[in-house]
Amino acid sequence: MSLIEKTAAELLTLQAGGQASASEITDAFLAAIRDRDPKVHAFQHVDEADAKAQAAAVDAKRKSGAKLGPLAGVPVAVKDVLCTKGTPTTCSSKILQGFVPPYDATVVERLRAADAVLIGKTNMDEFAMGSSTENSAYFTTRNPWDTDCIPGGSSGGSAAAVAACEAPLSLGTDTGGSIRQPAAVCGIVGIKPTYGRVSRYGLIAFASSLDQVGPFTHDVTDCALMMEVLAGHDPRDSTSVNEPVPAYTQSLNTPVKGLKIGVPKEFFSEGIDPEVEAAVRTALKEYEKQGAKLIDVSLPHSPYALAAYYIVAPAEASSNLARYDGMHYGHRTKQKADLIATYAKSRSEGFGKEVQRRILIGTYVLSSGYANKYYVKALKVRRLVKQDYDDAFKQCDVVMGPTTPTAAFKIGSKSDDPLAMYLSDIYTVSCNLAGIPGISIPCGFTKAGLPIGLQLLSPPFDEEKMLRVARMYESATDWHTRRPTV
Repeated sequence: MSLIEKTAAELLTLQAGGQASASEITDAFLAAIRDRDPKVHAFQHVDEADAKAQAAAVDAKRKSGAKLGPLAGVPVAVKDVLCTKGTPTTCSSKILQGFVPPYDATVVERLRAADAVLIGKTNMDEFAMGSSTENSAYFTTRNPWDTDCIPGGSSGGSAAAVAACEAPLSLGTDTGGSIRQPAAVCGIVGIKPTYGRVSRYGLIAFASSLDQVGPFTHDVTDCALMMEVLAGHDPRDSTSVNEPVPAYTQSLNTPVKGLKIGVPKEFFSEGIDPEVEAAVRTALKEYEKQGAKLIDVSLPHSPYALAAYYIVAPAEASSNLARYDGMHYGHRTKQKADLIATYAKSRSEGFGKEVQRRILIGTYVLSSGYANKYYVKALKVRRLVKQDYDDAFKQCDVVMGPTTPTAAFKIGSKSDDPLAMYLSDIYTVSCNLAGIPGISIPCGFTKAGLPIGLQLLSPPFDEEKMLRVARMYESATDWHTRRPTV
């Protein structure tokens, strides 16, 4: 197995044993980006000189005998929605084209402090609005397993970068499934932490009560390693929760015997692809073999979660994106006009169709005479969705089901049908509405060779158990070891 196909944990072991340096590892991934990214289009921006300088600094630190961070010399790709000092951050939108932040997001600071090598910024659906990364203002990212297919979204670039072995680790964000869904269709691991577990400071907001930052990795061990670096209280983020962060890597290999797994009937309803259902059912049987007990649970309000999400999220987006008006922030039209016309032209030129659609929806549901009818009602549904999970977790330790109803679909096949596209998130949005953690792990492939994901959900701030349960399935299978030919 070449350097680029190894996990972060393996790369750390190689460096500790003197078998590879940070510079050699970084050079290998930069070469992979040059070779593979013209086919995959995962990256928006790569600064080779800066990445090499970071790696050289890690090697010098190791040589001097100084204490190294937990991700020393491991390359990490960062979604283009997170601020990186001195490096362009555009949210894959024309309205922020050329924007270079003067500061780092907290998660980026923590990666630097861990001695990771920040290798580049990844493509995404504009302002994180989408499920296919076709909404980027610049180009469409492709699935490394089949470049005619989508890599999921909105963090499609981050998922594709890891799946294509262009980076061993990456950061994404999850507002309604934007980490778990691309992880599933790209055949890798992706975790959406509990809301408040990871700082949102420096994350350019889409929907502030839903957005959460999390990692993409090849396996659960790397995911636990990343969470130890990313998680923890941040006083600069008012939504950050001051809870102790467990040593996630220490309990990963605890057996699941006696564990109760809740299987919601609503996650196996009409619309799920038979191959996806078969793979997930087989994964559940593996847990039974290991001594876990499957329990039927119900999430009765989950059929309404998608509708509630597509009221709450656009409403918050309408508010958050109001600042991009061509005057205070963002692209300004070159057409001469009065103030109101300048706003209108700047925003229509700067925002893509999907972003405009969601701003319009959000503005409408917040408008006078409609807020109670739509927005307030959606918030009540959100509370009922949360209550469903609270009730389910009284009966079981974790909830399991498919991450997505289908495997990756062809690029362009749903572009003209927003409702069909939104259904890609049908199993993921309820987790965000409830604020609980969720993870997607590989659990098989379709006959066409496309990955399938298994989703695990746990009570708030119980990522430790969720990671352990995910690792136990992974330890009995080899799906996570497979790499696509790019």
